[in-house]
Amino acid sequence: MSSEYVVNAKGRTDVGKGASRRLRREASEVPAIIYGGEKAPQMISIPHKDLVWFLSEEAFFTSVLTLNVDGTQESVVLKDLHRHPAKLQLLHADFMRVNASTKITMQVPLHYMNEDTCVGVKMQGGIITHAANEVEIECLPKDLPEYIEVDMKDVETGQTLHLSDLKLPEGVESIALALGEDHDQAIASVQVPRGGSDSEENDDNAAEADESGDDKEES
Repeated sequence: MSSEYVVNAKGRTDVGKGASRRLRREASEVPAIIYGGEKAPQMISIPHKDLVWFLSEEAFFTSVLTLNVDGTQESVVLKDLHRHPAKLQLLHADFMRVNASTKITMQVPLHYMNEDTCVGVKMQGGIITHAANEVEIECLPKDLPEYIEVDMKDVETGQTLHLSDLKLPEGVESIALALGEDHDQAIASVQVPRGGSDSEENDDNAAEADESGDDKEES
């Protein structure tokens, strides 16, 4: 369960809102917590610039991370992140411990593939609509995917893809589908552009009018 992401942090004992504000303001560090497993929760801090750099990569959000706290390494995943509503500032991060034999639940992004060659778009003039950008999955840490692909190549106009249409990697299960067919939510569709049906109807009416005129001339 090795990780390409190694995050250096240090433990902290000064807790509370005031302590967190001082940590952000005076040390440019992000207060964070590690929880889960058989150990007690641990308060830590991470340099703000380091965490910002890691977060610039999408894979960081769905990877098993190595958290190096004062020389002690733990395997974790990022479970929550709090940002300032108005500033480009990270306020707090939550990390959850993981182990190789216990499944974890994560939100994984959906990557839509082959949209430019989609039958419903290229051949039928439709427009792709995304109903979901991520999916909640469960798996062992070793099976955690960076993202889930959604192949749009053969999707036609009027067709909707659902969770059950996804090709999940081996060992990965959809949380929603485990609850039953009623939770098989839509994730994407190809729709006729607004006005498309009206335009087609107008073309049909014009064709009928031309045919009527031809009949009169012949009589």
